[in-house]
Amino acid sequence: MSVRPLPYVTLLPRAPPSPVPGHTHAHALDSDGNPVITTSGLTKVYRSRGREVTALDGVDLHVREGEVYGVIGQSGAGKSSLIRCINLLERPTSGTVTVAGQDLTALAGRGPRAGRELRRARSRIGMVFQHFNLLSSRTVQDNVELPLEILGTSGKERSRKALELLDLVGLADKAKAYPAQLSGGQKQRVGIARALAGDPKVLLSDEATSALDPETTRSILQLLRDLNRQLGLTVLLITHEMDVVKSICDSAALMEQGRIVESGTVSELLATPGSELASALFPVSGETSADDRTVVDVTFQGEAATQPVISRLSRTYNIDISILGAAIDTVGGLQVGRMRIELPGRYEDNVVPIGFLREQGLHIDVLGQEPVLLKEGAQL
Repeated sequence: MSVRPLPYVTLLPRAPPSPVPGHTHAHALDSDGNPVITTSGLTKVYRSRGREVTALDGVDLHVREGEVYGVIGQSGAGKSSLIRCINLLERPTSGTVTVAGQDLTALAGRGPRAGRELRRARSRIGMVFQHFNLLSSRTVQDNVELPLEILGTSGKERSRKALELLDLVGLADKAKAYPAQLSGGQKQRVGIARALAGDPKVLLSDEATSALDPETTRSILQLLRDLNRQLGLTVLLITHEMDVVKSICDSAALMEQGRIVESGTVSELLATPGSELASALFPVSGETSADDRTVVDVTFQGEAATQPVISRLSRTYNIDISILGAAIDTVGGLQVGRMRIELPGRYEDNVVPIGFLREQGLHIDVLGQEPVLLKEGAQL
């Protein structure tokens, strides 16, 4: 894959509601958001019985303050190792992890003092697990209070904060229930409330919806998005489900074999010719009817999605256009349309019509042609 740098897009070669008490409301995400999570050259090698397995291979990740960032990949891609290295549940073999301006890898030394400082730093990082990890012998409220107990918070303050968080996640009436009395979605809401107990700046989600049914998954994703907006939380989630990225993520990265091979904001990935993530987020299909035809994928965003551009193209150049496939959906909160069209003649015969489409502000990917390389800041 060729490198095609765009603002906040990296394609690498392959190898305001009212603040909730106790939280600080962050500014809305914009393109100038500062990185709150940064990994540099992050590598993790597992050794067992004389054999080495590289789970992370020089991962560079930049998650901006206030965004929901999704890391997607198949099983074995290194997603879980990445998220566990970010909060130092796993010690990286090499590289650095910086969260909210603090180098966590520098705190991962030996000795009691290093341990105390790392625990203090971790208290500002919430973690939501795939299988909930609730204590069956504790009530819902007691489960939420557990991190506060560890931090030495008084009983009265723990109770107040736990009830506040349970109300926030929609479980105010379940405080005295036990985990066995809850549904899967309710258990995950308890897990989210517990993750928020330490007033974190960052929330990590490790396949938090993969064990849930589709309707419950949607409700949990909406809760995460609401918390992101209401509390100003930065959310980093890992998943193997493309619909998760499509539903709530501002930015995304694709992992393969321990490396990030593609990353950027969702809107800019959709506008990047040849993007694998864009194709997976918004697939269109259709094969050419003959060798002497030009097949073009056209991506519409915002107002462009409502304009009769294809019919204008046909009238302007008096050409017959075949529509091979089309779809419209909401991706990252934006209405996006994609269409695969077929033009008569080879690519050389259609340079002017394709240029017309680009002039309309549409994003064009000509199948079988190398994507146009753009300089930093250039427009498609």
